[in-house]
Amino acid sequence: MVVRLVAFRGVPMIKNVHGHAVASLGTAIVAGRYLPGAPMPPEPQLGEALGVSRTVVREAIKSLVAKGMVSTGPKVGTRVLPPESWNWFDADLVGWQSQVGLTREFLRDLQELRRLVEPAAVRMAAERATVADLQHLEAAYEGMRHAVVEGGDYVRHDLAFHQGLLRAAHNRMIVQMSKALGPLLRTSFEISTARTGGARDSLPLHRAVLDAVIARKPARAEKAALVLIDGARDDIEVVLASRRRLPKLDAPPRLLRGQ
Repeated sequence: MVVRLVAFRGVPMIKNVHGHAVASLGTAIVAGRYLPGAPMPPEPQLGEALGVSRTVVREAIKSLVAKGMVSTGPKVGTRVLPPESWNWFDADLVGWQSQVGLTREFLRDLQELRRLVEPAAVRMAAERATVADLQHLEAAYEGMRHAVVEGGDYVRHDLAFHQGLLRAAHNRMIVQMSKALGPLLRTSFEISTARTGGARDSLPLHRAVLDAVIARKPARAEKAALVLIDGARDDIEVVLASRRRLPKLDAPPRLLRGQ
């Protein structure tokens, strides 16, 4: 069944009825249409607005409960939880925030998380990376370099590089975190490379990290990772200060033209 257009604008059409209902309600919550602590409209009213049955609404609410965005209970109905309770590692939630608009607070939290996790993981990667890991990292770096020189999708290779570093730590929890961090990292990379010359300037910083990992120099690799992350933070600040429109995750990748 194909979903018809609903009352919540700005939500891409999704062929799955349940998926579109979840996306519509989730986007509305992130946009602040339903405030934390406030009750959401009853199921019949939501169903009418979305053009779906009460059963679809009920299942959508269950999905939002699983994402930590709402709570339900007898006599209190469905209430929105504060953003601190939301699962910010959920790819859908990150996408909805991107659609609504990335906030300075969101980006600050993301950069602080990267600064805590990535350098330590890179240090471990310098100690544990396998030949296959290094080959993957080299290929990702070459993809980034090619995109800068010849043009192409820089962010896709940038994401592969950083997730490859996290996997090369060979820590099962960090490996799982690399999957959850994917949408968050892409958000960061899309913004940091929006600065003119940002991708080109970051290439030697990525190379320094990779060279330290190849040389099995944990301390040097960790320091290089910090420099790289702080450089991305500075790029993001420049983009924010310019007040230009920030990229959205549901938009096609921005391709470099080559330099």
